[in-house]
Amino acid sequence: MTTYDKILVKINKLNFTNEEKDFINEAYKFALTAHDGQKRPNGDDVIEHVLQVTDIVCDLNVDAITLASSLLHETIELCDVSNEILEKKFGHEVKVIVDNLYKLSKVNLNDNNDSSSIYLRKILVGLSEDFRVLLIKLSDRLDNMRTAYALPEAQRKQKAKETMDVLIPIAHRLGINNIKSELEDLCLKYLKPDIYQEILDKLDGTREELASSLEDMKKNICDILIDHNIKFEIKARVKSVFSIYAKLTTGRKWSDLYDILAMRLIVPTESDCYLAAGLIHAKYRPIPKRFKDFIAMPKANMYQSLHTSVFGSDGNIFEIQLRTPEMDLIAENGVASHWSYKEQGKNAQNIMEQKLELFRTIIENNIEEKSDEIFAKNIEEEFLSKQIYVFTPKGDVMELPVGSTPIDFAYRIHSNIGDKTVGAIVNNAIVPLNYELNDGDIIKINTKEGSKPNKDWLGFIKTTQAKNKIKSYFSKKDRENYIARGKELLEKEIRKQRLSINEVLKEENINKVLKDLKLCTYDDLLLSIGSLRYTATYILNLMHEDKKTVGDILLNRLYKSADNNKNNYKNNIIVSGMDNILVSIAGCCNPVPGDEIIGYVTKGQGVSVHQKDCSNIKNICSRLIDVMWNTELTDNKKFNTKLLIKTNSNKNNILEILTKASLKNVSINGIKEYENNYLIDYELQIKVKDKHELNTFIAELNKISYITEVVR
Repeated sequence: MTTYDKILVKINKLNFTNEEKDFINEAYKFALTAHDGQKRPNGDDVIEHVLQVTDIVCDLNVDAITLASSLLHETIELCDVSNEILEKKFGHEVKVIVDNLYKLSKVNLNDNNDSSSIYLRKILVGLSEDFRVLLIKLSDRLDNMRTAYALPEAQRKQKAKETMDVLIPIAHRLGINNIKSELEDLCLKYLKPDIYQEILDKLDGTREELASSLEDMKKNICDILIDHNIKFEIKARVKSVFSIYAKLTTGRKWSDLYDILAMRLIVPTESDCYLAAGLIHAKYRPIPKRFKDFIAMPKANMYQSLHTSVFGSDGNIFEIQLRTPEMDLIAENGVASHWSYKEQGKNAQNIMEQKLELFRTIIENNIEEKSDEIFAKNIEEEFLSKQIYVFTPKGDVMELPVGSTPIDFAYRIHSNIGDKTVGAIVNNAIVPLNYELNDGDIIKINTKEGSKPNKDWLGFIKTTQAKNKIKSYFSKKDRENYIARGKELLEKEIRKQRLSINEVLKEENINKVLKDLKLCTYDDLLLSIGSLRYTATYILNLMHEDKKTVGDILLNRLYKSADNNKNNYKNNIIVSGMDNILVSIAGCCNPVPGDEIIGYVTKGQGVSVHQKDCSNIKNICSRLIDVMWNTELTDNKKFNTKLLIKTNSNKNNILEILTKASLKNVSINGIKEYENNYLIDYELQIKVKDKHELNTFIAELNKISYITEVVR
């Protein structure tokens, strides 16, 4: 039986229509033709890899779109099939999924730097607008790791590290344990081959004894269940190599590992789970504190099961899991197991999206965070750390990182709940708001209309979501306060000059100042006064010094103070020894520290700083003023600049360029694509520390084969 025949057997057991089966078969025929004659590093046909991936995906109970996308997932990369052809033959959804998989294939963790791993996680989840992309990616990686023995050792280890750092945590979050467990073993095999082999050898040395112990325990439990007329399916195994390795890394010795034997009982109903557990406990002594009820208290990824550990008659410890068939399906395949090909499809996708929501929230909340260390800390605390499972009074489960407080819980429910929190009751007892929640806590949040967040909360809350909501609240409040203060300062100055408020603040006067200062609204003007960007006197001068232009006023102010030798400079750029002058970096040439610069006194926008050889000022003699970088302030800052990247490629190469930027600590603010005679050029808006960092990044870009020129 061929691999595709095996897939067809599985498809026929699922609830596909004839039309959907034909759709999948067309995708198979297309892939078969496209990959004809192509080989993989281990000598297998590429189409065999494609089918193996689809076989893994099929076990996740996915829809026809996902199966077709899996069959086509290598066609863009290996066969030069265009997006247009895919969309025309198989529709928009398939095109988007396959295109995103192609983009992911272009991003690799190409060093052992932690920041590279973090950046790859950002891209991976950022691209996964459709969770089905992740299902296929995980399945693709599993088959690749199964055949990684054919790769050079360095490449094999790199793939294993990438898998361990990026894909396994995502599989864990989605609850896809069958893929997660096998990937863990394979990664350990390639990253630590000596330890992997040592564990295997020790298992082989005791395999006969372990197998005998398992068989005896299995028979005894079967007898118990048969005697009580409970239908069941039983599975017995020695725990995975990686799970044994994880126990050893906690400091335990091999001789102390008694709980490496595991059994799983699958019974028809929930009540059968509890009944079977009680019958087993009646004959075999349970280990204290090892009984976990995940049926009554499911994990946030919908995992349900009873866990217990008992002493067998031979002294070995057996970990036993009891669950229903539906629970077993969820435990193995995660929430993907809820996929239905009819009306439930959208609901399943929504459930799956919720599982990714936490990770995406972290990424969105840190989109402006330029420090990989801080991003790493947030990832560790909220995505990779140990989680607790707590409850609302109605019994809904909430997953939070260890160390979370009632404030974190409140903001996880809704930002309005968090903002109005005044107290918390945990397990029917009043607790302080900085109380650390525990597994199984039932939390009731007390709110009060008109209440608002407290800045002190930032000192003890755990989740990035709560921190960002509170910071956002106070940022909005600060804006309101600055506007009120600006209004007060402006009206006070008008009265001081014995002018009429109504006359001064006429619409034409306000519009004149807004135009001169390039502001949008009157509130923006008041904000600039309240935050001390401009003084009220300066604004009134702009309105009423009719014979002088804004530039004249500023020039006069500059030249009057040119002899004032102040040293307490507050700007990144020093202007003729002056303090508190509005200075902006020219967008035409975007100078960075290390460039030679000159200042130009604009009409209404202070001093604009250009590179000395900027084409926009090289023929100007007036209004120029000497400026210099203030090295005391620029050392720890980054500055905007632009690069034009010319290529000889017509493919989308954005991800490789982004990866290069991340490795060189260059921040990307934006990318634009330009078509140039069927080739694609890119304009990058970036932030760098200085000219040296910029030149290093340009040199790195010039090493890429398809880049022909990098122009600043």
